Amino acid sequence: LVKIGSTIETLYFGEARTGTNFIVMGVEPKKLLWSTPLVLSDRAKEYFYQLKKLPKEGTVRLAFFQNYLEDEDEILARDAYDEFANAPYDIVKGLKAQMKHDQLIAWIKDVEKIPASRRRLYLTMLGVCGTESDLPFLEELLKSTDRKQRAGLDALIACYLTLQGDSGVTLVEDLFLKNPKSDYADTYSAIMSLRFHATESNVISKPRIIQALRLMLSRAE
Repeated sequence: LVKIGSTIETLYFGEARTGTNFIVMGVEPKKLLWSTPLVLSDRAKEYFYQLKKLPKEGTVRLAFFQNYLEDEDEILARDAYDEFANAPYDIVKGLKAQMKHDQLIAWIKDVEKIPASRRRLYLTMLGVCGTESDLPFLEELLKSTDRKQRAGLDALIACYLTLQGDSGVTLVEDLFLKNPKSDYADTYSAIMSLRFHATESNVISKPRIIQALRLMLSRAE
């Protein structure tokens, strides 16, 4: 829709020297509206050139973006997260052998720096590559009264259930479904995690999921 040498008009808030590299995105073709320009480092510029070489989908593509999760360049970190957020769960599971378990744990623990949206992703990934040895850590988070420790609760519950299986549902029931003092936001997170397992996974049996959800019939509100 544009050619080399074309002139476009957009607003830039900042100061930069002529010759600075930017990324500018156009929407609403063919009458393009241009985004605010973002300054690109040389490294980011090389990143964008590499994107052309990637397959359009699959684990090879995700493996590339995994290297940029929490990158020091926020543009790259955000782009890598968006790629994972848009990937089907089965594709994410296909990356299991290449996932960096210890790094995921470190990010999940870093509640001050890592936003809840990204923490959800890392918990989902831990559910893929984690082991039984991670269960005490996850149980500690589930039982914590510090809301920061439970940020991304729906993904935290789903991760715990993925690694614990049917036997883990009892803890979720006791904390969030049977417990009348549980905030509805927390209860809803439990419901969403059980729905996830009902539709995207076969770790928890359907009858066990239904049994847990039936408890909501006792919650008058």
